[in-house]
Amino acid sequence: MSALGRSIRLFLADGVPGGIITAEIVNWTGHVMVAPRSRLPDLLRRSEAGRTGVYFLSGDDPDGTLAPLVYIGETDNVGKRLAQHNRDEDKAFWERACVVTSKDHNLTKAHARYLESRLIAIAGQAGRAKLMNGTAPDYGLLPESDIADMEFFIEQIRTVLPVLGLEFLREPPRVSTAAAPKPAADTSTLALLIPPSFEMSSPKHDLRAEAREVDGDFVVLAGSQAQRQWIGVAGHSYQALHQQLVDSGVLVGEAEGPLRFASDRAFRSPSAASAAVLGRADNGRLSWRVKGTNKTYAQWQEERVAAVDPVGGEG
Repeated sequence: MSALGRSIRLFLADGVPGGIITAEIVNWTGHVMVAPRSRLPDLLRRSEAGRTGVYFLSGDDPDGTLAPLVYIGETDNVGKRLAQHNRDEDKAFWERACVVTSKDHNLTKAHARYLESRLIAIAGQAGRAKLMNGTAPDYGLLPESDIADMEFFIEQIRTVLPVLGLEFLREPPRVSTAAAPKPAADTSTLALLIPPSFEMSSPKHDLRAEAREVDGDFVVLAGSQAQRQWIGVAGHSYQALHQQLVDSGVLVGEAEGPLRFASDRAFRSPSAASAAVLGRADNGRLSWRVKGTNKTYAQWQEERVAAVDPVGGEG
């Protein structure tokens, strides 16, 4: 059974996609507002900016890694705090601000502190961004009922932010402990729509890796092997990704031999995943193959597309 859909209301406050955008979910008291740093003066003029809430500052990593930089904070007055951060040279990285407040003004300082602490922990566990927070503050004590309300609040934040292009709170796929999908015995439409396991190997470098596609992510499974260092063209964007995986402890190993994935790791594409494994740029759509077959990822995907009869298409 497929998951139920959800409705999120987006409003372009300036009438343009590059300006201030607000987001709301039906029956949720939260209010989300996102804007580029260049529109900070306009954001500060809005009434929501004077409320208690949590906020996110995001920007690209100047070192070239594919993961964004993110700072998570809380305050009694979001607007004043953002104005302070705008003058802070230690936080010069941010290019976009996201503010989460409450439409009913019921968020207190204690609630905001709880949200900040939990969101920092969630972002750290997700591993999709480099956190710029020096510490993860203790949220203090909240009544049991308030904790339940704030956990629901967090669920809604995690639903809305990816819609706005902020994915650092998305839960990382965990598939190593789950049962692998059984190979399809036929080529019926249903069988083609079930994502199989994929594998790739490099006999020259004695590397083997396995992956699964989960919720739009291409996930290399824990235990898969990878090159010890980047052997491709120096300066390629995937070189920084490979180094980031080593520095963060995702790729580990002994003094000799290939590295291995210490945990499942999600990538945005098969090519990013194969580059991390091979230590060089690679077309992962051709390198990854359906496990136990010679069928490439590209061939498998094309079969899925061909199995669909487009609505309204000509015969």
